[in-house]
Amino acid sequence: MKYHITTYGCQMNTADSQKLASEMEKLGLRATPIAEDADVIVLNTCVVRQGPEDKAVSRLLSLKPLKQKNPDVVFGVMGCMVGVREPKVLREKFPFVDTFLPPSDPTALVELLQARGVQAETGRDDYWLERDETETRYALQDADFILPAHERGQLVSAHVPIIFGCNHVCTFCIIPYRRGTERSRSIGEIAAHVRSLVAQGVQEVTLLGQIVDRYGYDVRDGPRLPHLLRAIHDIDGLQRIRFLTSHPNYMNDELLDTVAELPKVMEHIEVPIQAGDDEVLKRMKRGYTVDDYRLLVEKIRARIPNVSIATDIIVGFPGETEKQFEGTYNILQELKLDVAHVAMYSPRPNTASASRFPDDVPPEDKERRRQAIDELQGEVVGEINHRYLNQTVEVLVEEKNKNRWKGRTRTNKLVFFEDHTREWKGKLANVKINWTGPWSMIGELAGGE
Repeated sequence: MKYHITTYGCQMNTADSQKLASEMEKLGLRATPIAEDADVIVLNTCVVRQGPEDKAVSRLLSLKPLKQKNPDVVFGVMGCMVGVREPKVLREKFPFVDTFLPPSDPTALVELLQARGVQAETGRDDYWLERDETETRYALQDADFILPAHERGQLVSAHVPIIFGCNHVCTFCIIPYRRGTERSRSIGEIAAHVRSLVAQGVQEVTLLGQIVDRYGYDVRDGPRLPHLLRAIHDIDGLQRIRFLTSHPNYMNDELLDTVAELPKVMEHIEVPIQAGDDEVLKRMKRGYTVDDYRLLVEKIRARIPNVSIATDIIVGFPGETEKQFEGTYNILQELKLDVAHVAMYSPRPNTASASRFPDDVPPEDKERRRQAIDELQGEVVGEINHRYLNQTVEVLVEEKNKNRWKGRTRTNKLVFFEDHTREWKGKLANVKINWTGPWSMIGELAGGE
């Protein structure tokens, strides 16, 4: 039997799809990139903005004829479109779907397949892998998480959820309603997950949470993110650790000191500001001011040398005036951050902003503001990346892209280089940068490589 998963949205959805694929593989199914060839088809959905939700619905309806032609094909819908509550409306709207899966939980699909006679295989030889030139065979250290067959020994970087849900309830955000309240995984469970990935060839993990630096806050006297980073840091074979996304209110001194101290933790911080105006931030219920964020950026840069910082921006939030947008533009121009993910505000059902504030910024103004931020950020990042010219950087190589190897620096800069003499995938390379642009850099192997 074959399965096919289409994933929309964020890194957490990517991790959820990988978890679902792991369960399918343990039942003996194999992945196919073509939905029409699959016996099990799952759409993992996103509703953070209207666009991804519309794409998922359109794709689901386009696949409906497959179900009509072959009723034995199993259809599943997973993720934030389903949410953590009974999806009665979805069941009525899409009666041809066999099962609806809440975010991060493939149980319903596994149970459905088992009820149809699909049982987990035991003693499968492909739980063993051929590794590197020595062809040394080794067993997975944690058989509870098996990467899809096409990723085993091939995936260099993977996402690992450490906390599900969110308690912060920003007025624009649908995540608490769709993914529920915060639930932290134990350090032991996360460490086992990471060891399993490393045993299957993964070199880098990114720890995920809607607010990742609130890890452990839901457990009385529980561990916090710094404790988890230290535990993961000791795993043999793991080269790099990242985490996202942080909230300014929980980016404390202990966490910054831990990042600065541990060599496997990368000097890259993702901490959204969302808007550069205090009144807009108050309506968003973010819990900090523009000055608070400015001081945090100064602290991060002081404690972590050569750090890169990424942020998120929402333009066109209800009531955002042109002057308030200029505040966002100006703070980005001042702080010169390495990445700014920009989104136009989209009202989401069951959020406070949708019920309290009219969506009164015209679409053309939202688009103009988005473009202005993108153009500014292109200039800022071009200036930042130019400083790397003639510098040698450490790159973890992810894959070969046409004739060039592709990888990322410790600060998450995308780098390309050529070398036809050896296999670089999954290895660290020292690359001397000889060209820079706003979105990537090109270099050549440094002497001695």
